Amino acid sequence: MRVLLDECVDRRLARDIVGHDVKTARQMGWSTIKNGELLALASQNFDVFVTVDRNLVFQQNLKALSVAVIVLRARTNRLADLKPLVPSLLAAIEAAAPGVPRFVGDG
Repeated sequence: MRVLLDECVDRRLARDIVGHDVKTARQMGWSTIKNGELLALASQNFDVFVTVDRNLVFQQNLKALSVAVIVLRARTNRLADLKPLVPSLLAAIEAAAPGVPRFVGDG
């Protein structure tokens, strides 16, 4: 799967998302692009969008997008808090469906 990490996700997490083609918003040159436009770009280029922005699912019409959205729920967006979510994140990527948000973690 082609996975895009939102700018708010620690870029080092990409190393742990094995078996997938993972890019960050910064790598794509999209670090200044806001959520709506970012999701539209992600829909054209990626299968899955990973974020820690819990409000995104309420602010955007995800059903209109062709990208799956996974929201990581951890205490913070620091790598130490996100790394324990990797096994669940990998499972969520495999089960991801466009337009349907999935939540990983309970932070």
